[in-house]
Amino acid sequence: MSRVAAFLKLTRIEHSAMLIIAVLAAELIAGSGRLPAAFILLMSLVTPALVSMGSFAINDYYDIETDRANKRVDRPIVSGVIKPREAFWTAIACFAVGVAASAFINAAAFVIALVFAALAYAYSYRLKNTLLLGNAYIAFSMAIPFVYGSYVVSGSMLPSLLVVFALIFLSGLAREIHGIIRDYAGDRKARRSRSLPYYIGKRSSAAVAFALYLAAIALSVELYAQFRPFLGNVVYLAPILATDAMLVYVGIAYLGTGTKKKYGIARNVSLGAMGLALVAILLSGLFYVPV
Repeated sequence: MSRVAAFLKLTRIEHSAMLIIAVLAAELIAGSGRLPAAFILLMSLVTPALVSMGSFAINDYYDIETDRANKRVDRPIVSGVIKPREAFWTAIACFAVGVAASAFINAAAFVIALVFAALAYAYSYRLKNTLLLGNAYIAFSMAIPFVYGSYVVSGSMLPSLLVVFALIFLSGLAREIHGIIRDYAGDRKARRSRSLPYYIGKRSSAAVAFALYLAAIALSVELYAQFRPFLGNVVYLAPILATDAMLVYVGIAYLGTGTKKKYGIARNVSLGAMGLALVAILLSGLFYVPV
């Protein structure tokens, strides 16, 4: 693995791309199809991308022993391609530049960026081992771009984007619970973590995640039935139906007996489902095609 590829993997650049799509979608919906001025638009996209990159870098820095216990040789620090101190300073630089960029937008954007940079550090340092609180933070960080994008454009929170926020939060929390099920053995060995599976077992934890996915699916239907620009919009309907089907598959997959390969496939499907949901929301802000 080259150094460039290792740093891109360390910062999970694909997640930054998904956040950029989310912010663009929120800005289009809040702006009724119009984006902010070019400079503000650039700053509004730089901020979530860099804060996200910093979040993943600092997480890998504090997660070295857990990743070693889980034999995650695909992680750049565990493989030795990137030194721990390099990961740490990469995270600090990403946080600093990302928060600084938000200061050029407005006060609300700056506060959101600053709070989430601080929470990202706190999550990796301490919150991760707190029952469900760390998982809720990660889900919140997936959903906050819709709040952030709304405030960048309109200075307020649109009801439709609040539903989108809830949808992404619930599905993100379900995905996080699946993650702690998958990594449970390594987390117990490295950190003696007492996560949800420790208290209620893997199967019950999977049932909780499935219920969260079903709640997210219900909200996706509510968007189509009640809120513009999703209301009766086939551009939203087609991809969101595929997304909902993928989430049902993932939820059912985790209810059964798990293997490393099965968990890997389900994780990739869930990531694809969330990416497709973001595309559906973005396209809804761009086009309206009634059924």
